[in-house]
Amino acid sequence: MLRQRRARLREAALTEIRSIARRLLVKEGSAAVTINAVAREMGVSGPALYRYYSSQRELIDALTSDFFRELIAAMRAAADHPAADTPGRRLLAISRALRSWANSHPAEFAWLFASRVPTSRIAQCSPDENNSGRAFCQVFLDQVVEIWETQRFPLPSLEDMDPSLAVQLHAYSEKIDGLLPPEAAYIFLTCWTRLYGLLCMEVLNQISFAYSDLEPVYEECLQELCRLLDIPYEPPRQAVDLAAE
Repeated sequence: MLRQRRARLREAALTEIRSIARRLLVKEGSAAVTINAVAREMGVSGPALYRYYSSQRELIDALTSDFFRELIAAMRAAADHPAADTPGRRLLAISRALRSWANSHPAEFAWLFASRVPTSRIAQCSPDENNSGRAFCQVFLDQVVEIWETQRFPLPSLEDMDPSLAVQLHAYSEKIDGLLPPEAAYIFLTCWTRLYGLLCMEVLNQISFAYSDLEPVYEECLQELCRLLDIPYEPPRQAVDLAAE
């Protein structure tokens, strides 16, 4: 009983530490997230926190894992919605959920994908990288694989590509255990880089000089992805109507 109580108290302390670290991140930026800063907010000494996180890196990784789990949960919840009843609708749902979370949590998104700090968990779209970033990218990859297995989609010819690109695509296809052949992997990577790249530009304010509202541009990107994957595009309004039925 005493051991269980200590475990609960320790877990509560770990949660409080990460909560304070997140608050510092949102309020002051990634540079403010340090063991000593968190300790000051808690009213304890810096060394006292090393009983819970042995290093700055361990705190960073724990916070990063929290953000990835939250983002992944949002994407999977969108995919599990009753209205997302086809592979194409699920892809649109998770893509919009990704943008919604990113715009609602710009500091957390920047921490994951733009900060120099949490580099140990950067997103990898391959199963041989055992980290939260890989699991995040896998959500999108799995959906494209489902579309491929369900209906296929038009493929480019590797013979028409630069030989170096073809070699890389073969290697990536092997890395994901052949879930997609090289030509289909090219379509997936094209979709992912365009969607992810546009989202980064929006959330990190890299294109605010031209656009104050990127939702129409994002939807145009989704339309392009639907054409590449040969699936129907449904605008957000239609998706909302389906969810209400």
